[in-house]
Amino acid sequence: MYRPSGTGVAPKMGVNSRVFIFEVEGMRQGENTDKLNFPIRRSGAVYITVPYERMNQEMRRISQMGGKIVSIRPAGEPQTASTVAPVNGQQSQPSEEKTKPMTHAKAKTDIPVNIYRPNNPYMGKCIENYELVGEGGLGTVRHLTFDISGGDLRYLEGQSIGIIPPGKDNKGKPHKLRLYSIASTRHGDKVDDKTVSLCVRQLEYKHPETGETVYGVCSTYLCNLEVGADVAITGPVGKEMLLPDDEEATVVMMATGTGIAPFRAFLWRMFKEQHEDYKFRGLAWLFFGIPYTANILYKEELEQLQREFPDNFRLTYAISREQQNPQGGRMYIQDRIKENADELWQLVQKENTHTYICGLKGMEGGIDEGMSVAAGKFDVNWSDYQKQLKKAERWHVETY
Repeated sequence: MYRPSGTGVAPKMGVNSRVFIFEVEGMRQGENTDKLNFPIRRSGAVYITVPYERMNQEMRRISQMGGKIVSIRPAGEPQTASTVAPVNGQQSQPSEEKTKPMTHAKAKTDIPVNIYRPNNPYMGKCIENYELVGEGGLGTVRHLTFDISGGDLRYLEGQSIGIIPPGKDNKGKPHKLRLYSIASTRHGDKVDDKTVSLCVRQLEYKHPETGETVYGVCSTYLCNLEVGADVAITGPVGKEMLLPDDEEATVVMMATGTGIAPFRAFLWRMFKEQHEDYKFRGLAWLFFGIPYTANILYKEELEQLQREFPDNFRLTYAISREQQNPQGGRMYIQDRIKENADELWQLVQKENTHTYICGLKGMEGGIDEGMSVAAGKFDVNWSDYQKQLKKAERWHVETY
């Protein structure tokens, strides 16, 4: 992530290459100066050079470190009354005066896109790679975390990043990037704005002609990536799956397999992290389809959230090879949707309900079937109503 230029790292220049000077008071300097009565917290100021596109993140960092932004001015201009912009439109006050926590812009006001492109990817470093599938489960799924502290990569919940595997294809050309949904919040699993995490299943299938087992190039590369190895990252991309700003919203999530990735990020932001500018008080309902109990990704963490927030988080599994639907067949996620269709229909009619679908493309038809039956009870055509939801940006789909 971005480091202030005072550390010797030059700010990234690009389309938004304007640079500003933040005057900051009260920044924590270390263990001793973290004490509220330490003199440096009541006196002195530091000046931080910040590129325009990094302003929101740097504001968050300063706030987390106990600092107060006194003024902001364009770099290269002298500090005068006419060029200094007091924060919140007020004149600066002595740093020892008690102030309210800074309120930051909502996430959607600044959606980062393609900060890094394939011709100039960010080189991150793998710091974590562990198995998510339990004993007796099907396939292999890995949770990977990459260190991105040395660059400008930032992202929001619901976005994706590209991974460029090393080597060349059978035509002698470099491998193309593959997109993966981000499984961590914008602050990363360490909550320090320095990492990004993925949830990756190793692609494995039989060649239709030879019957030979074929493994996906990028997924195999990632699943076998060693801690400490470099990885080429592009992005972020995506605006379809962003979490709504409304802290009272109803968020319905339907996932199969690694489609859980963006919803893990949602739930961690809603319930695990603590924010001054975002405190979720609505309802989150996750429908999760998997073949076996051993394939429930992030099972312990999800069930812990359900225990801690029973009034705000509901968790519904569809375990296809262990449970049966009412007809005696395998229990798929669309069967759970049909079971709860009447309640879901009532929820989707609320203006602050957002529905997200992520995972295998085949799940969409069953979901539509269940919702059609529920809507039909009120003489509503589900297909037409769904179009209205999409137009209102309240029905979000990312399937493959």
